[in-house]
Amino acid sequence: MKDHVTGLADLLSPQAGGMGGGTAPLRLAIVGIGLIGRRHAAAIRQVDGAEICAIVDLDDGVLATAESVGVRGFRDLTVMLDTVRPDGIILSTPTNLHPAQGAACILAGIPVLIEKPIADDLQAAQALVQASDAYHVPVMVGHHRRFNPLIQRAKAALDSREIGAIRTVDAKCWFYKPDDYFDTAPWRQEKGAGPLSVNLIHDIDLLRYLCGEIASVQAQLSPSARGYAIEDVAAAIVHFENGALGTISVSDSAVSPWSWEFTAAENPVYPVTGESAYQIAGSSGALSIPDLTLWQHDGRPDWWAPLSSTKLSTELSDPLVNQMTHFCAVIRGEIAPLVSAREGMQTLAVVAAMRDAAATGRPVRPADLLAAGGGGNAENLNFNIDSVGSFVDESAWNKTAP
Repeated sequence: MKDHVTGLADLLSPQAGGMGGGTAPLRLAIVGIGLIGRRHAAAIRQVDGAEICAIVDLDDGVLATAESVGVRGFRDLTVMLDTVRPDGIILSTPTNLHPAQGAACILAGIPVLIEKPIADDLQAAQALVQASDAYHVPVMVGHHRRFNPLIQRAKAALDSREIGAIRTVDAKCWFYKPDDYFDTAPWRQEKGAGPLSVNLIHDIDLLRYLCGEIASVQAQLSPSARGYAIEDVAAAIVHFENGALGTISVSDSAVSPWSWEFTAAENPVYPVTGESAYQIAGSSGALSIPDLTLWQHDGRPDWWAPLSSTKLSTELSDPLVNQMTHFCAVIRGEIAPLVSAREGMQTLAVVAAMRDAAATGRPVRPADLLAAGGGGNAENLNFNIDSVGSFVDESAWNKTAP
């Protein structure tokens, strides 16, 4: 068996489960069995009352492996929708395929979890938001870090004003990607595939979740030192609607211990440094994340007074499993998505604002970009729908997640 299907049978094999009381498990389909698709498959295996009923992919070896363990395999999304009609769908395909594939799921009336980012441009994202609302079909976006208990504990501390009113924020996303990261997937060298869109979008989503909506951004991008058609450094000053100011930066060509991957111990493929990625300071204290160190003066705030630190505690669990559990509750109608299509669109708008601000040298408001897009149009969702099933652009399909 080829390396790319090694271990796949174990991930897709049916597991004991069910919801008890004779209730049938939710039947989930995964579209795209790349790196993140496999992680979603592993998460489903850990969720009671859920099973994988089908996959969609272009790899014949992957499809054969799925069929060998009793999971239906399809090359054609629309055929899968007509044949299997799962209870929910996970889209873990390249971003440029999300709009048409997401539209197909919505029009079929099936709740969908779309990997981040929700789309490759704001108008397509707006159309998906409008469609989700118009057809009353839940759409989640895979900003899974919100489901990390570390983030949930930090959110609770900030919401309860344990540091007072948030005044300033600093977020770092710095690491060094080796040359073979780009050599093995040349699309990663192309415009739009830089760390701003691929990596920093996660951090932007968390800042919006933890600190409030971002009103405007000023930004600069530096071209790739390797000579690729992408940035390899991006930095921004962000102005939050609540008056707080922050700095946020990303580089995939800088050696450092400061990034979510290195500090959160969320994904075992990354080394753990024990440092923090975000510092948030308020009128009565400060919090570093993800180490959850709370800093406060002894007595009233005073820069001459001693500072003491406290480690906030929380039990850890896999955010991808937590996200999948949440998605199943969304499918059953028990809860609204924590990261809805609209949330995914708002985060994408901040990324777009950073690019515009860097290009123009002026502050850009994400809300203005959304307004300029006209809010999307559910009636326009037929774009590319006729070609959704065939995936004739195999080069696009093969742009797997980083």
